[in-house]
Amino acid sequence: MSQPAITRIGVAIDIPEPWGSALTRRRAEAGDPQAAYTPAHVTLLGPTEVAADALPAVEKHLEAIASAQAPFTVHLRGTGTFRPITEVVFVTLAQGISECELLAEAITRSEDINRDTRFPYHPHVTVAQDVPAGALDSVFEDLAGFSARFEVSAFTLFSHGGEGPWQPRRDFPLGR
Repeated sequence: MSQPAITRIGVAIDIPEPWGSALTRRRAEAGDPQAAYTPAHVTLLGPTEVAADALPAVEKHLEAIASAQAPFTVHLRGTGTFRPITEVVFVTLAQGISECELLAEAITRSEDINRDTRFPYHPHVTVAQDVPAGALDSVFEDLAGFSARFEVSAFTLFSHGGEGPWQPRRDFPLGR
């Protein structure tokens, strides 16, 4: 009996312009190879494998979550790090944390999404990961004064075929 087809998905809030490209560019300047494949975003569901035939049910679940969540404001401000646990520097959320936490928790309630996480969910925008300590320190300092405020009116389901960048599959407007 053959194994069911599996696809890798993720769910995220895109960072709008001009901030998204600026944060992605700074990540690339730090030498982080993921900058070429993953634009700046707030993760709601990290890379997760699901059965390909479960995607319609996952999308229906995401529709219900999105329609129940009103649009909200995210304020990105300053930097943080997960060091020494993981070699990551990120831009922090000063506003919108609880909305992101509620969305992330609701997304993982789908019976088709089986996500085993090593760490508790913490909404953030990664700006350097798995680069030399000096590069992490530099990004941490360079973006310490970063600030951006924007309205979140949707989140996006992404898929990844194993090569190249993550591809947007579908946007889910909030509050409809």
